[in-house]
Amino acid sequence: MTELTSRPTDLTGLEHLRAIADGTLEAPPIARLMGFDLVEVEEGRALFAATPTEAHYNPIGSVHGGFAATLLDSAMGCAVQTTLPAGVGYTTLEISANLVRGITAATGRVLCEGRTLHVGRRAATAEARLTQASTGKLLAHGTTTCLVTELAG
Repeated sequence: MTELTSRPTDLTGLEHLRAIADGTLEAPPIARLMGFDLVEVEEGRALFAATPTEAHYNPIGSVHGGFAATLLDSAMGCAVQTTLPAGVGYTTLEISANLVRGITAATGRVLCEGRTLHVGRRAATAEARLTQASTGKLLAHGTTTCLVTELAG
């Protein structure tokens, strides 16, 4: 396994995420582990796609809630990251997730869109919606507060 380096401090958050989305930079390990991809990114917005499988199942035979929570956290955090200048990063301070429909392998491809609500010098907030790609039905939604910090160079 190759060692993944942290975000280059000379790239803006948007530049970094565009490089991941277009394959110039390797996706982070969590994306490979969970099987999701960053498919669209623009300032204040990030869209992820994934197809849940039985590998994501919990003991009761449905997709574990952590799958949805991880997608929500990723979409919201990356939406915040798109707004940050070079040398500035973020970390999740708080996340709230509402799981409104069960997910199984039969659900098929899902989309998770995160959008910023507010980005300040020290804190940022965002929201996300996880939907079934084929029907647009809402599966989960969430909000986050992120701490904005300087990246270690």
